[in-house]
Amino acid sequence: MRLFHGGLEIIEHPEIRQPSRTLDYGSGFYTTTSFEQAEDWVRRRMREFKTDKGFVNVYELDKTSLNGYKTLFFNEPTEEWVDFVMKNRTQFGFTHDYDIVCGPVANDRVYAAFALFEGGVLNKQELIHELKSYRLIDQYLFHSEAALKLLTFVEGKEVVL
Repeated sequence: MRLFHGGLEIIEHPEIRQPSRTLDYGSGFYTTTSFEQAEDWVRRRMREFKTDKGFVNVYELDKTSLNGYKTLFFNEPTEEWVDFVMKNRTQFGFTHDYDIVCGPVANDRVYAAFALFEGGVLNKQELIHELKSYRLIDQYLFHSEAALKLLTFVEGKEVVL
């Protein structure tokens, strides 16, 4: 399976980094099966940091090698997914012990729906119903050093503005 990670540099050896903000699934190394999602992220970072070059890093993951790792997979928005994302985003110091977490990306449209949920405008079931109407892209979080070893670097594809 091909996974992509967008950034301002080529990353042959992924590492766990503590984020400067709260993220959907906590700290770790985020990838996606969508080249376009990774490329969009790179372009956003390039504009933010006023640079004219970035990279979509390409990795190979053998899904049969996941045996023995603690994984959490969400195929679609569910109550459990909402609860997990909310814990990671709102509970200071929250962490989990999964090696790999996979599920939908909470992009800008999803963040807006979550804000309505947090503000009490939508209840959990209404939020899930709303999110299921979106075309959601996936994300894979590699949360442990052991899990990172499952990724094999293939190449870094240059992105220019």
